[in-house]
Parts: sequence; structure tokens; C-alpha cells
Amino acid sequence: MADGGGFTEHGSVHSRQALFQYEHFSAETCTLMNCLGYGPQIRGARINAYKAYGRYLTAITRSQPTFITTGSKAEGLTGYLNGDTFITTGSKAEGITCPLESDIDLIRVTDTVICLEDGVDSSTIPAEINILRSCRRMSYHGHCILLLERYGTKIPIHMDDALCDDGYGRTLLSSDLYVNELLKRKPYEGEVQHERAGPSTPATIAGKWHRDLVLALHFYCPSILTRWATRPRNWPEPNIVQEVLSLGAFVTPVGYKGSAYEHVEWRMCFNSGENVLANNLNDTQVKLYILLKMVKKDVLKPSKKEVTSFTVKNIVLWIAENNPQSLFHDRSLLHWLHKGLDALRVAIIKLELPYYMIPERNLLAGCDLDYKQQRTWIATINDMIDEGPRVILRLPKIRQALIAHPEPLRRFSSWKIELEMLELICQNRIEKAVLFQAARARQKAILREVRQRMISEGGLVNDLDTMFDRILM
Repeated sequence: MADGGGFTEHGSVHSRQALFQYEHFSAETCTLMNCLGYGPQIRGARINAYKAYGRYLTAITRSQPTFITTGSKAEGLTGYLNGDTFITTGSKAEGITCPLESDIDLIRVTDTVICLEDGVDSSTIPAEINILRSCRRMSYHGHCILLLERYGTKIPIHMDDALCDDGYGRTLLSSDLYVNELLKRKPYEGEVQHERAGPSTPATIAGKWHRDLVLALHFYCPSILTRWATRPRNWPEPNIVQEVLSLGAFVTPVGYKGSAYEHVEWRMCFNSGENVLANNLNDTQVKLYILLKMVKKDVLKPSKKEVTSFTVKNIVLWIAENNPQSLFHDRSLLHWLHKGLDALRVAIIKLELPYYMIPERNLLAGCDLDYKQQRTWIATINDMIDEGPRVILRLPKIRQALIAHPEPLRRFSSWKIELEMLELICQNRIEKAVLFQAARARQKAILREVRQRMISEGGLVNDLDTMFDRILM
């Protein structure tokens, strides 16, 4: 198979038959994935809804003051701050999961603090902003220590309480202390907080909505972003590159695992820019990403996050950058799935995968993948590649959709997508009572129709709430 996703023009009869088989199964898989809720229309609706959700949380937070320290630190005066921004990230922001299918990943950025890389002039930054300077000399690639350069006139109290002395007369911001300040917060009504997981503080709301919240700080790092922007590439387009540059970066409170400075280190990330990149993948590239996520979850089944969704997303971003975009279409999906599996196999063999934004950072460094698990995964991926287009039968969602009769599948898809579209309306327009009530009434009508259909076909019938939750998982 040529790198372009097809066979040579003068290939053998066997090659032409294999090409037809690959293209047929690829197109059929794309159609099935649309029915399962991975088509462009529903993905776009999710993306817009979760952008609005971030704006809604930002507005709510800014209307509820947060304690700060004002003036010089010695004065110890307290005041209020309205300045945090919420950004939805991960699979929700990428539009590839249903409401109850995965956690909602949120970043909460403190807007009165900025971190600067070495060599950036700080003289023009407004007086109310607190300035931290990144120090990367003692940290692994993509990580840094933050040294206090200047207090602003508005000092967030959770930052103030996380400052400490480094033993050499300098003040640094401890990542551990910063996260622990958030854990002191009293849970909201209906919220159950869970144990800290790296930089995030997971919680469950109303018993079924799972949320991962990560605190972050703005990070101005023009040299890092310029190195990324000036790489030779097939993708993304120059205007998208400029948009990613304009969104900047963040640092989140988590150090490099095993580092002597882990408790005070921060990790550089580009969540807003990565949202833009993921949302500018074409339809085939998005479906490749989803299939690789399914492989990770349903076939490899990592127990300690040795391989994550972030791992496979980086594989897809590299594939998109390094290949002409005309080669990605619905008839080449399974070719690219095999390319993605091969890239994942090589990464597992070498325990090495460069981070798309900072290639010097190895995403599999310190992943705790033991030798036995490594050998098992390599053998499994080898088998999957050898299976050709039948590899998709290993994925439960795809296999069940293939087995289902076309008409029941189309009917279920119609119900599922309409229910979710209505839920997205309810999620972000709850203040419009008439629209909210109409959406809820339509949802109940759909659920009653589903229940009636199940009764007529002799199926097991649940209450409407349970049916709703299962459909949107």
C-alpha cells in the first residue's frame, strides 16, 4: 500500500481487490460512525455548546467575588477579584463524546497572574497583574519552575498561600500547594469531590455528571510557539497556525513524575490551541482519532494511563501534519487506521512519542509500562494490523452497529442525536424558560416513543430517566 492511502495503478488483481475491500469497509465505517453520533453536524453542535458552557461558567464566576490580597503583601488587606476564565477542553470541546460518555474537562485560568518565559520584557504589563518568571534549566522538557518577579495590586489569595522560599532567597509558586488550595473549597450542593488526580480535582455532580477541573495560569512563551509555527507542514493552514499562536499557552500545577522538583514544577500546555487544531481536522482525521480512542479503551484497556486519549490525539496530529490533506477521505479511513496503529506500536516499542507542540517532551516518559504489558500490546497491535479491514470488528460499538439491521440503527440514531441536540440546548439556554421547557417536553415525547417501540418488540423497558441516561452514554 502506498503512503497515499491507495495501491499503485498497475497493481495485481489481488491488490485491486484488496483496495476495493479497504475502500468499501472504510466508507461503510464512516457511515456507521455518523449513525453512532460522530458525524460533522452533531460534533459541531457539541463544540459550540461546550464553548458556550465555558463562557457561562466564566460569567457566573465573575459575578461572584473571590477573596484577594490588595496593595503590598505586608499590608495584608483583603478585597475581591472577578477575573477567572473557564475553558472546556478534552473530548467535550472536540465534539466527539455524548454528554454522559466521558468527563467534562475544565480549565480555570486565573487572569490576574501571568507567567513569562526567559527574555520576555515585563515592563508593559499592567500593574494589577502578578508576574512569574519561568525557569526551565532544572526541569524536564515542557516543564518549568515559576519564580515570583513582581506582585500585582491584586493578589489571588490561593496564589499568595502557595508561595514559598526556594532556599536561595527566591520566592517560587508551589504546584502542590496551589492545587491543595482548591481542595479546601467547600463542595457545592449536589457535588461530591474525589481524590486529586495529578493537576485535576475530579468531582461528580448530581450523581452522574463527572467533571475534572484543572487550575491554570497564562503563560507567554513566544519562542516555544514560534518554533512550532515555523515547522514545515502539510497541515494546518496558515490562518489556523496564526489562530493557535494568538491563543497562547498555560501552565498547570503538575511536575514531571520522578523529578526532584516535582512538587514545585508546572507543566506547559496549549489547551485552547489544541482545541482549535482538533476542530480543524477533517472528517476522516476526526474519525481516525475516535477509532484510535476506541482501540485504546476497548482493546488495550490501560489500567494506569500508560496510554491515554492525549497519546492517540498526538499521533493523529502528527499524521495530519506530515501528509497531504487530499489523501484523507472516507474511502481511506482504514488505511489511516493502520498507519495510526503502526505509529502507536512504534511508540510502545520505543516508549517514545514526541509531544506535538513541544517535540522534545516525550509523552511516554515515565508511563510505568512494564515489560510484560508492553510485549502483550505490541503483539495485539501486530495482530490488528494483520487483520486488514476486519480490524474494526474488534471495536464493540462498530461491531454492534454492523450487526444491527439498517432500519433499527437509523431509527435509534435519529432518536439519539435529537435527544442530545435538545440536551445541549437545555445545558446552555436554561435561562430561557420557554425554550428550556419546550426542549424538555420534546425529550420526554421521544423517550415515550422509544419505550413504546421497545414494548412492541418485546424488549426490557426501563423508566424514562434511566433510558435517557443510557442513550446519552
